[in-house]
Amino acid sequence: MRILSAVLSTGLIATLFLGAANDPQQTLERHVRHELVMLPYYGVFDNLMFQVNGREVRLLGQVSRPSLKPDAARAVKNVEGVETVVNDIEVLPTSPNDDRIRLAVYRAIYGHNTLNRYALQAVPPIHIIVKNGNVTLVGRVANEMDKNIANIQANGVSGVFSVKNELIVDKG
Repeated sequence: MRILSAVLSTGLIATLFLGAANDPQQTLERHVRHELVMLPYYGVFDNLMFQVNGREVRLLGQVSRPSLKPDAARAVKNVEGVETVVNDIEVLPTSPNDDRIRLAVYRAIYGHNTLNRYALQAVPPIHIIVKNGNVTLVGRVANEMDKNIANIQANGVSGVFSVKNELIVDKG
């Protein structure tokens, strides 16, 4: 980031920027990531992941809305440089009980004084995946304490059978 801002201020942008843009793999990954997070119905109860292998993109993860699976594939197919999209996104079963658990876990996590700062982001970083009463937490948090609090809060929700905590702690 420092190099880019220094380059912008000195007017030598073309030389350095072209070097960064020459990595087609990183450029493609950045565009695919952007398209996925910009999907209108992508939210905290969905987990979208992808793998790029040359010009093929493999979509992974889980979604709570069935329409999000084809929407993700359609958005990624329109990315320049993508030739093939393999859509392995799992559509979670519709269940009123899972919907109740999703909302209760959301309130328990994002309503906690230590974790409510994460709710201010457009797509909060702690994603809550519920399948048949089993909760998986995925995403990123700032520290180990936040990860542990999210786990405790999710485990405290009535009707939750198990909690798998896959939150990643940011380094720094």
